[in-house]
Amino acid sequence: MMCGNDIRENLQISLRLYAVTDRSWLFGETLAQQVEKALQGGVTFLQLREKQLQEEKFLEEALTIRELCNRYHVPFVINDNVKVALRSRADGVHLGQSDMKIQEARRLLGEDKIIGLSAQTVDQAIQAEKDGANYLGVGAIFETSTKLNVITLPKGTLKEICQSVSIPVVAIGGINSSNLMKLKGTGISGVAMISAIFSEDEIAVAVRRLNVLIEKMTGL
Repeated sequence: MMCGNDIRENLQISLRLYAVTDRSWLFGETLAQQVEKALQGGVTFLQLREKQLQEEKFLEEALTIRELCNRYHVPFVINDNVKVALRSRADGVHLGQSDMKIQEARRLLGEDKIIGLSAQTVDQAIQAEKDGANYLGVGAIFETSTKLNVITLPKGTLKEICQSVSIPVVAIGGINSSNLMKLKGTGISGVAMISAIFSEDEIAVAVRRLNVLIEKMTGL
């Protein structure tokens, strides 16, 4: 298993296909079962996102998913909850603009952990890098059903954000196999997906197809 510093140094590669969990499409399976299918298909980074679970249940789930990600050598971060990230020994945390400040999260998590931040403007992106973020999640790029009342970000703004920072940028929001190629030439390191992965009947097959498209989109 890679150590924290190795994981951070390889972010440019590991952020390529970033899966964000959602239990909307479990259909009788456990989240862990669906996550393993995604990992088998070739997901390269995983964020556990839970808005409704009580903290102890969230922690229990985080421990299970962390073990899976370790087995497949895939970086694993927790959405928003620094306490659960610490207790589950996750590789890091992904924060929103209204969550804990990066500096405080860094103080609690340590220098070897990954901290990602959501950004929608060039100013937010530049500030995040100054504050010590390791990567940015930028969007929403397209309309998405997972968040209501979201304003989509122009492609030009995404490109400008990528040009304004030296840390990796991941595009998120409504991205799927039919619109992914529209992001070619923006400078992103990868794409974050939810429904394009977890709503599919055959998750592993869907992930393999997405990886082919991402390779064409990035040219890598």
